[in-house]
Amino acid sequence: MTIDKKPLFSHFDESGNARMVDVGSKEETTRIAYAGGNIKMSVNAFELVKTGSMAKGDVLGIARIAGVLAAKKVDELIPLAHPLMITKANIDFTLNDTDCSIDIFATVGITGKTGVEMEALTAVSVAALTIYDMCKAVDKSMIISDIRLIKKTGGKSGTYLRDKE
Repeated sequence: MTIDKKPLFSHFDESGNARMVDVGSKEETTRIAYAGGNIKMSVNAFELVKTGSMAKGDVLGIARIAGVLAAKKVDELIPLAHPLMITKANIDFTLNDTDCSIDIFATVGITGKTGVEMEALTAVSVAALTIYDMCKAVDKSMIISDIRLIKKTGGKSGTYLRDKE
């Protein structure tokens, strides 16, 4: 019986040791990743965020900046991620009155040799955590959910578009 030594995942070598993928020979392409998430909160917390009346200040403004900063720091947080010179990082919010939730969307772009999916996902995650942090004095029961990659373009694998959004 012959055992195939080819690694199943690119972040492991033939012996199963973790490694940073060598992207040196890859072509530079324009790559964009779009990710989303949600945070649900109490009516009181939602109204304070919506009206800009939360004691700690402008919740969505601070969360937007935190998300952008997070996108720029992924290589410090995810052990095998490459340091990237991202060219675009936007964080947007949609306030949902019907269920007192906030949808969080991150768009991250680069012209480079590796994608920015982790940067977009991290941006959404940290924006959600920042909202939680700024609102926890009013509502500790908030729920962060549905963090996911929605779309990515560029690179060898081409375009990915989530089926259900």
